[in-house]
Amino acid sequence: MKKELKIFTFILASFLLFYFMPMESAVFTGAILSGFQLMNEYAREHVLTCLVPAFFIAGAIAVFIKKDSVIKYLGQDAKKYISYGVASVSGAILAVCSCTILPLFAGIRKRGAGLGPAITFLFSGPAINIAAMTLTISVLGPNIGFARIISAITISILVGITMAVIFREKVDKADFLFSKNENSKISKATMATFFILMVGFLIINDFSLTTLQKYSIMGVLLIGIISVVILKFEKSVTQKWLSETWGFSKKLIPLLFIGVFIAGFIMPLLPQTLIEKIVGTNSITGNLTASIFGAFMYFSTLTEVPVLQALMAKGMHNGPALALLLAGPSLSLPNMLVIKSVLGDKKTAVYISLVIIYSTIAGLIFGGI
Repeated sequence: MKKELKIFTFILASFLLFYFMPMESAVFTGAILSGFQLMNEYAREHVLTCLVPAFFIAGAIAVFIKKDSVIKYLGQDAKKYISYGVASVSGAILAVCSCTILPLFAGIRKRGAGLGPAITFLFSGPAINIAAMTLTISVLGPNIGFARIISAITISILVGITMAVIFREKVDKADFLFSKNENSKISKATMATFFILMVGFLIINDFSLTTLQKYSIMGVLLIGIISVVILKFEKSVTQKWLSETWGFSKKLIPLLFIGVFIAGFIMPLLPQTLIEKIVGTNSITGNLTASIFGAFMYFSTLTEVPVLQALMAKGMHNGPALALLLAGPSLSLPNMLVIKSVLGDKKTAVYISLVIIYSTIAGLIFGGI
């Protein structure tokens, strides 16, 4: 209750500040308005079709996927080439941003995924989804497009391994996929169908379809999901799934909206001309600046491509461009706030630093080729 009160007070104070601010304070007025506009855009374009399905999937992972299974394939005791390989490419079909990936990350982490593979999944999910890769190659060219794919997979593994080395954890081995308690009456075929339908609902929004086609398919998928729940799940199992979903939602959504508001607030205050001047060369400063800028700014799914296209048209070098492409989709201020609630201050700080450092190095290498 205290947490919700603090969030309400923050939003109310921001609104009052905007309302009573003198008219001559145009810069700050614009910044506050920008914050609310970004919150509005996020709510309209991402919550219903992206974030909400992701929360339901995360809740399903927490209930239906046996903890020992996650440990088997993504745990610290799993074979490294399996755990990191699976984690580095498993987000390819999910057209998600740095915020939408968080419920899924929290879900597999709760089920026992090792820190390293979980971090690899957290980074790679938004960085290598097929929609983003296709758009990057189409708009920015194949060179930077394929460099993004190779660098994102490589960095996700490097960041995960580095985190695992710094923060050592131990987990138990096991070998079952689904829980054998209250979910034992649900067949594997039913579980597979259930998850396929939910993932389909999550990713269909990013296909190039007409509005009618898109919502028709989403309607069919939704009917399928509801049918599986009604016909195949016991009431107690359904309640547990919904409870887990609500638990993720109330924990993560307030932090996401606060972070989105802050990101929108500071956007108009950024010295754009100075940033463009700094990132015009393939220097350490240029790549580091691009990485930091990308890490703290919020880019919704695919929006990093047109933003980068505009910056490159004004003289941004290829190296810093790749650095921003790597750090931007995988991190954001809202993302950091939620990661902190899952991993704690120290691990979050190290993760952010590693993403910035590795993205900077990748940009330098690509810019020098």
